Amino acid sequence: MSLLTGMSRRAAALAGAATLGLVLTGCSGGTPSAGSEATLVAYTGQSGDYQINFNPFSPSRIGGLGAIYETLFFVNKAKVSDLVPLLGTQHSWNTDGTVLSVTLRDGVTWSDGQPFTAKDVVFTFGLLKNNAAINNIGFDGTAAAVDDTHVTFTFQAPAFVKGPDLLGTVPIVPEHLWKNTSPTEDVVEKPIGTGAYLVSEFKPQAFTYSANSRYWGGEPRVKKIRFVALSGNQAGADGIAAGTVDWFTGPIPDIKNTRKNFPNYDAYTQWQSQMVLATCSSVQMGCTGPQTDPAVRHALYSALNRTQLNKLAFQDTASAISPAFTLTPSQDRFAAASLAGKVAPMTAEPQKSAQILEQAGWVKGSDGIYAKGGQRLSLTVEVVTGWTDYITAIDTMASQAKAAGIELQAAQSSWNEWTEKKGSGRFQLVIDSLGQGPAPDPFYLYTYFFDSGTGAKVGQSAGNNFSRYVNPQVDAALDDLAALPLDDQAARQPYFDTVQQAIVRDMPYVPVLTGGTTSVWNTAKFSGWPSDQDLYAFPAVWSSLDAAEIFKRLKPQS
Repeated sequence: MSLLTGMSRRAAALAGAATLGLVLTGCSGGTPSAGSEATLVAYTGQSGDYQINFNPFSPSRIGGLGAIYETLFFVNKAKVSDLVPLLGTQHSWNTDGTVLSVTLRDGVTWSDGQPFTAKDVVFTFGLLKNNAAINNIGFDGTAAAVDDTHVTFTFQAPAFVKGPDLLGTVPIVPEHLWKNTSPTEDVVEKPIGTGAYLVSEFKPQAFTYSANSRYWGGEPRVKKIRFVALSGNQAGADGIAAGTVDWFTGPIPDIKNTRKNFPNYDAYTQWQSQMVLATCSSVQMGCTGPQTDPAVRHALYSALNRTQLNKLAFQDTASAISPAFTLTPSQDRFAAASLAGKVAPMTAEPQKSAQILEQAGWVKGSDGIYAKGGQRLSLTVEVVTGWTDYITAIDTMASQAKAAGIELQAAQSSWNEWTEKKGSGRFQLVIDSLGQGPAPDPFYLYTYFFDSGTGAKVGQSAGNNFSRYVNPQVDAALDDLAALPLDDQAARQPYFDTVQQAIVRDMPYVPVLTGGTTSVWNTAKFSGWPSDQDLYAFPAVWSSLDAAEIFKRLKPQS
């Protein structure tokens, strides 16, 4: 049916998107159409036609988060800051971290005119608890309505670390429309939310948001936002050159001179997403192939010339990465003292790769590629068609890996096919980025991607742990971390040490580089974009919750 037309503690899957590396000719953007009725044209990297689905819980949704379906608060991933009130206005924990009390905004209505109340919040969290497939934050508490504007969340054990996910990542849906539906299966064609925008038009090539005149925060100044489907990064860059795209997250050549080359545009880069070659790692979970051998993963890690890779694929907009995924340099204080290297080597170490492989029983063949037990060390990397930066990165890494006796090759597919392969475990390697989560703390990345509770057997749909990594010691350390306040580093560090030693040893996700997420946006048509002086949201058009805050801040230029 068409909806709205008639797992453990862990956090929500964050979209990994290709954000770098393009080829483009041209020297100036087109003439902007400014003014109060200007439509903002956004390109998220969608390759191929849209398939209508605004179900906020669906991994194949095309939109809706933030702009239509709001969370209780907005959590700014770009910098340490207070939570921004949305449907919630106040929140507080009891002393032992077992009860979280939230005050809701009074007078809010759904876009169909029905009142929003605490019952909708309780219902939404009940959906999560009763449907493991959408419970990516691992909600295991009890939500209760005290009255129409107050909700309590009660847990059996201290749950301080659940706060950012619970408050800032769960889209609240209306009970009166969702109570007889399947949140895991139904397609939402006409979404009803509390957010600043409504879906006013859908076509496979584009869909349009229109401003919600009933929005509790006041009707936004940008009245229309059109999301276009193109063929990939190159087409997005061409749109910037032609002046037909206003916001594209993905750099253009000579990015440092964007303002000079494209006078109506400016570019902004922030470093956060940690790029990886994710492996289907666990034999016990059904993974097969050379990548299930940790020695292969370490050999590949050592084979990469990250300086060359950064230059050829990412225009030197990426930066160093930690093998323990403590975001460099902001999270260095969390790195275990016992780690041999706090950052990945920037130059290739093929001799080290050879040593690792040969100690594990791999033998180099006459073609220069290692083999073991009759199996060549040949690996396929899944990538989305049109993600030119990542495709270039794979080509570059293939050349580097070959020098170390490892064969890499790209397999391109549509976004939907790529997502299905990743979720079902039907891959050897996937190029992607690991999201940092709602707070500048490595706990969230660890619990997203390394907790066995968000994995699954090959053939079944996994949550964030699509590498299917299984380590009971890591699971136990994450459980212990979940019971500790975020500001008690002395108590938390021993558990961080346990997690980091294990994930560096096992390396289910091979660290590549920390991606510089670059947006190019039209400053002649719209003002109010994020900046170093006011980094109020993570500036990526595909980061839906952040993009929603940016849409509300923007103002058409007169």
